[in-house]
Amino acid sequence: MFFTQNRDEIRRFYLQVWEKSQAGKALEPLEAQILDVIQTHPEYHPLLKQGEEQLDKEWTPEMGESNPYLHMGMHITIREQLSTDRPPGIRDATRILLQQIGDGHATEHLMMECLGETLWKGQHDGKVPNEQAYLHCIQQLGLR
Repeated sequence: MFFTQNRDEIRRFYLQVWEKSQAGKALEPLEAQILDVIQTHPEYHPLLKQGEEQLDKEWTPEMGESNPYLHMGMHITIREQLSTDRPPGIRDATRILLQQIGDGHATEHLMMECLGETLWKGQHDGKVPNEQAYLHCIQQLGLR
């Protein structure tokens, strides 16, 4: 499921994970990862409690909003990148950054700035996101 481009399917998966966790049901490994991210964002819990009522909601930067599903997805993406060390060197760059910041969640939030910029640039230019530029951005965060 999680490897789909369908926005509603992805959002439903988050909702299913939330509902399973609230019911005390056992979670699959991917579901446990998603729940971990959900738990670090209690501000999203009321949204998830709404269930499918909010599936069609749009969050726009112009309105000063950020998409909670995109945000949580970026956490998951970064964690997956760290588990596979892709791009090569991201683990080391993250370790350096984490030592400076001292908080894994805050470190991921800083890394999201680089990830978002890299994805936007790739989409804007009609190219595959530049992994080396992404890694360089994260390395620069560790030099601040």
